[in-house]
Order: sequence, then C-alpha cells, then structure tokens
Amino acid sequence: MDDRSKCAAEIAKSGGELALDYFRRVGSLEVVDKGLQDFVSEADQNVELHIRKLIEETFPEDGIIGEEHAPKPSKSGFNWVIDPIDGTTNFVNAIPAWCVVIAIVKDDQAQIGVIYDPIHDETYQAVLGNGATLNDQPLICPADTSIDRGSIGTGYCNRASKTNTMTLISMVLERDGVFHRNASGALSLAYTAAGRLIGYIEEHMNAWDCLAGQLIISEAGGRVEKQSADHMISQGGRVVAGSSGIFNELVHMADTAFDA
Repeated sequence: MDDRSKCAAEIAKSGGELALDYFRRVGSLEVVDKGLQDFVSEADQNVELHIRKLIEETFPEDGIIGEEHAPKPSKSGFNWVIDPIDGTTNFVNAIPAWCVVIAIVKDDQAQIGVIYDPIHDETYQAVLGNGATLNDQPLICPADTSIDRGSIGTGYCNRASKTNTMTLISMVLERDGVFHRNASGALSLAYTAAGRLIGYIEEHMNAWDCLAGQLIISEAGGRVEKQSADHMISQGGRVVAGSSGIFNELVHMADTAFDA
C-alpha cells in the first residue's frame, strides 16, 4: 500500500505538470461540449492517457476507471479511479481552480486518495487508517466550528435538481452561513479537509470526483457519509462531508433539500 500511495502522488504530480502545460496555452485548446455546462478538452483526454500509461507501467494488474476513457478491468483487486482535470469549466476559461484526482479502491472502499493542485503545488493525500497530509504535513479538519463561522461548498451539474440546489443554498443562508462554489468538487473536498471550507454538500457526484476527497476528509478527522465505493463507481451519488462539529447539521440540510 505504501508503494501505491507513493506512486499515486508521483503520478498525480506528473499528470498535473502536463495539465499545467496545457493550461498555459489554454486559448488554443480544442473543447467539446459533453452536455449542459459539461465540457471536455484535449487536455483532459491526453492527461488521462498519460496517467493511465504510468499506472499500467507500474501496476499492470490493477484496474483503471477514468472519466474520459473506457475502464480497464482489474486482475489484482485494486482499481485506480481518476479524474485527469476536475474543474474543466474553470480550466477552459483560464480560471486557476482545478486539480488532478486519483483514488485507489479495493474491497468496496477507497484505500488511497490523492488530490493535486498544480497551480499552488499542493498535494492532499490520505491512506486508509494512516491519516491525511498536505504537502507531507499532517492535515487536520477542525471540529470546533458552526454554520455561521465559515463557508459550505456545494456544486451543481445536469444530474442534480435545480430546485433542490436552490433549497440547499437557501437553507445555508437562513442559518447565516455562506455557500461556496468553485466548480471543482474535488478541490472543494480538499479544502474541507484542510478547514478552508467547513463542509461540502452535493446532490450527485461521480466517483472520480469524490472518492479521494472523502477519504482525505475522513482521515483528517472530518466526517463523511458512509458509502459503497463500488456503487459510487457504477452510479454516483450524493456527497455530504465536513467538520465533525457540524456534520449532523449538514446531513439534515441535505436530507431536507434533496428529499423535498
């Protein structure tokens, strides 16, 4: 597991360096619409191919599940779940808020999570049962907080309900909270682990966007809803995560907004 963790961080950084090269010349990239407010660029596709190549060279028996290309079945029981560029809308519009995401899943649970932010050279990392780090320093998700003492991240995509999302935002504001959306769910989860955000709620996320961040939050001392990693890979689902001090309130808001 230590070898995979070390390699996951190195591979994420290598992918991030390639993505950063594309970002510096973003105006010349070819961009395709996948759906409403859902884009893919040649950078996403080529960075994923680069990451896949590095994984296959190092752990040829491991499976790979990525956002942009077909899955590779696992022979070892380990699956690498990758998003080459989370925050593509930001990326293609030259907004410096995006990241490379890698989770390694085995036995229906994320075992390793890495989120690399090339813009700020920040590596968020966790191994199940071994805590979380930011640039190799211990990462602690503060417990002593309240809704009116920080910002709660949220997201929206074409798989979510507009009405439910508006209800959630209204609930946050009614509690004197502040809602935050930076168009990169994975980066927002990393910020939650670091205490920069106090929580994150989204009606539907894909596995490559959330599995790594959920593990990092949990290993940093925050709380996340328990989920089947395999189910998230196949179906996606809602995500509620945050400081242990307000987690139950976050769950209540999600239950109210999304079941309305």
